[in-house]
Parts: sequence; C-alpha cells; structure tokens
Amino acid sequence: MDSVGRVTAGREGAEAPVSWLRAAGRGFAGRCPACGRGGLFKSFLKVREHCATCGQELYHHRADDLPPYIVIFVVGHVVGTGILLTEVEYDLPLWLPLTLWPALGLILSIALLQPAKGAVVGLQWAFGMHGFGGEAEPGTGGDAR
Repeated sequence: MDSVGRVTAGREGAEAPVSWLRAAGRGFAGRCPACGRGGLFKSFLKVREHCATCGQELYHHRADDLPPYIVIFVVGHVVGTGILLTEVEYDLPLWLPLTLWPALGLILSIALLQPAKGAVVGLQWAFGMHGFGGEAEPGTGGDAR
C-alpha cells in the first residue's frame, strides 16, 4: 500500500508506485490498475468490487459519463473524416456509405466503450480520486460505496 491506501504494484517488500500512464493502460486493457494481472470487469461494463489477484478495492470508481464522451469524440472524428474523404474523392453508390458508416460507427463504439471505461477507472485509481485515496466520499457516512 502507498501513503494514500492504494495497493501498489510489485512483489511483497519491493512495491513500487504505478504511473498514471501505466494505470490507464492497464485499465484500457481490462486489467487491475494496481497489479496489472487481475481482471477489471466482471461483465461488459460492470467493474469488479475488488481485484482477485491483489485485493485492490475497485468499487470506488465514478466513471459515469466520461467514457461515452471519449468514445463519441474518437468515433465521430474517425467516421466523420472517413465520410468527408470518401464523399470528396469517390463517387460511391448511395447504398454503400449508408451501410458502411453507421455500421463502422456502431462497431467502433461498442469496441471502444469498455477500454475507455477501464482507462478512466485506471486514471481515477492513479490520482487517488473518488475514494481510491483512502478517504470516504462526502455524504456517504464513512462508507465509500
């Protein structure tokens, strides 16, 4: 554990703090931001109560609306750029862009939503936000759930 009560990565007696970039990357990969070995999700978007490998409590997270905003921003730029470039450069039959771009947008959105949420949870863990720092959330009466 570090000074704010978070589990740090490493072996017993040789624990080293985890950088925010590594914690976000571990979360993006669906792994525990503390140890990088345990799974972060128990279902598609439901975060586990705690890591089965290192015991880090994960229920503190408050990812809320940020992951969908990130996904909308990324997918909107990718699909919007694709639409703009293909409409300017090529004369495609109408059915092709009307099937390609919505399908690509849907697939990218579903594929990026869980990694984006994992990265946000990893960032919250790294910065000690929302109960990850060892303090109770305001208005919870000492229980961070």
